[in-house]
Amino acid sequence: MSTNRSRIRLPLSRPVFTAAAALVVLGLAAGPAVAHAGVTASDPRALAENVTLSFTSEAESDTAGIAELRVVLPQGIAPDAVALKDAPEEWKLTATPDGYAIGGPALATGTDAEYSITVRQLPDAKSLAFKTLETYGDGKVSRWIEVPAGGEKVDNPAPVLELKAAAPGARAIAPSPSPSPTPSTAPSVQPSAAPSGPVASAGARATGEEEAGGQETGNTTGLAVGAGATALLLAAAGFWWVRRNRGGA
Repeated sequence: MSTNRSRIRLPLSRPVFTAAAALVVLGLAAGPAVAHAGVTASDPRALAENVTLSFTSEAESDTAGIAELRVVLPQGIAPDAVALKDAPEEWKLTATPDGYAIGGPALATGTDAEYSITVRQLPDAKSLAFKTLETYGDGKVSRWIEVPAGGEKVDNPAPVLELKAAAPGARAIAPSPSPSPTPSTAPSVQPSAAPSGPVASAGARATGEEEAGGQETGNTTGLAVGAGATALLLAAAGFWWVRRNRGGA
């Protein structure tokens, strides 16, 4: 009797356990998917040149679409070494002091943000982390900025690109030179050969006064000389007249 009861209970317990396990699995599968940001490369090797990096930021908002992504570039990639290759319509890339911002009209709710850039050269490193701030049209911000260390898991991992060893003979290229100052197009100021306007008039007046003064001085001198000569002639005539009268007496 006891043996038969055991046999009956055993078959009944197996379906119950199986059904419970299935519910657990279905519950996990039906749970919300965890969004993340990722990056891939056309040539994931250290020191590779003209590499296309493709980024994907998964949407996680049920009320608004992604409007902007701000990325902090890893050490070894300068903001001026990045160029936009492909992006959502009307999105533009703008360099920032530590990386770049790319954005435009907000995407449709639930649409992932996908874009690609071209990098002049990847640095000599084993991995590159691209910390990303994801901003939605309603102002919500998702921060994919945590870099896992030692294989640990983090809640908001930054996009990380694993690099292979550099190709034989690969070398780091020199950074692009800073733009030289643009020469001024304004003509240089040259001294005028002759003054014009009020300055010229004042100069002319001064010159005329000097000339007039010189003429006046010359006229005065001429009059003085003439008066002296007349006096001498009168004195000589008087002396001659006196001598004549004495001689006649």
